[in-house]
Amino acid sequence: MEDHADPDAAGRIHHLELYASAFETAVAFWDWLLGELGYERKDEWEGGRSWRNGPTYVVLCRAENANHPFDRRASGLNHVAFHAGSREQVDRITDGVRDRADASVLYEDRHPYAGGYYALYCEDPEGIKVEVVGPDE
Repeated sequence: MEDHADPDAAGRIHHLELYASAFETAVAFWDWLLGELGYERKDEWEGGRSWRNGPTYVVLCRAENANHPFDRRASGLNHVAFHAGSREQVDRITDGVRDRADASVLYEDRHPYAGGYYALYCEDPEGIKVEVVGPDE
């Protein structure tokens, strides 16, 4: 599959590119999370990895400026949200995040309804907030 636009996916995300200062730690987290979400490894190169799910892919690159920490409360990206196939998948991924030393569940006191619907909110090793949203039932 090529990386050109897919007219059947018009309006959806084509790809997302993230930069990480702790690259190997971030790769371990994203490889696990994206695998749980049905992504498959796409490409690998020095300082970069990518994963694909249908017409969408996620790229992770080594940050050249590691002295500029990510701040989701500053201007720019706040979080990335993914669809889950079921509430059970949300729960399984939540358990996996809790077992990891490189990520943490956010809003534990309100989980899994922190946003008013069934979802996981967590932070990746770089502090990027990730949301995994479950279906209504």
